[in-house]
Amino acid sequence: MKDAFGLPQSLLVLGGTSEIALAVARRLIARRTRTVWLAGRPSPGLDAAADQLRGLGAEVRTVAFDALDPATHEEALGKVFAEDDVDMVLLAFGTLGDQARDERDPGAAVRVAQTNYTGAVSAGLVCAGALQAQGHGSLVVLSSVAGERARRANFIYGSSKAGLDAFAQGLGDALYGTGVHVMVVRPGFVRTRMTAGLPEAPLATTPEAVASAVELGLRRRSETVWVPGALRMVMSALRHLPRGVFRRLPV
Repeated sequence: MKDAFGLPQSLLVLGGTSEIALAVARRLIARRTRTVWLAGRPSPGLDAAADQLRGLGAEVRTVAFDALDPATHEEALGKVFAEDDVDMVLLAFGTLGDQARDERDPGAAVRVAQTNYTGAVSAGLVCAGALQAQGHGSLVVLSSVAGERARRANFIYGSSKAGLDAFAQGLGDALYGTGVHVMVVRPGFVRTRMTAGLPEAPLATTPEAVASAVELGLRRRSETVWVPGALRMVMSALRHLPRGVFRRLPV
């Protein structure tokens, strides 16, 4: 069960090799979390992530999970919930894609959408149902400011995150009053392997900063968390710019 500050004893990470997710896991282990399931495709990277967290004192198990295979989600994730209650699920998988390539290759674009949106809808509903059945828990969804308004430079990725964000907000409304808390996290540019080599955007942040914001959001039972917080005002302004003005911005 979660403590008085809303921090979990047990954590299920969907996207077990995500740098942001692992930063969150490390921070929560340092506070209270003792059991962690890392769900992802079996790989040396997933095993290394599990070993890293074990070194911090947590009991860590890996779970074979493929975002692109929704037909397997109920069985794979159901096994985790069958073992014990899960206090928090962190939905952290996703792919940035390559905008120029994906515009030329619709199949690649569809893969981005299937990973970031379709896979998340499937896994999110499976976990939400399990959390509701146990009567408590948090579902934390890593969205992105890219979903606030699709930009020319990454509208395929941005549109998939817009769908994910809207889904997570609606799911939070559907679960309100059930004992299940849904929190949407909207980071800006995060310095990770996924963004390595890309031009750094203003207000760039780190996985550790996102992890700190997630912890604070859990303690406050926030529904939406911006990282950094200044992005809330920035994106509010950008969202309301006339389209003709927005398309001329260097974004």
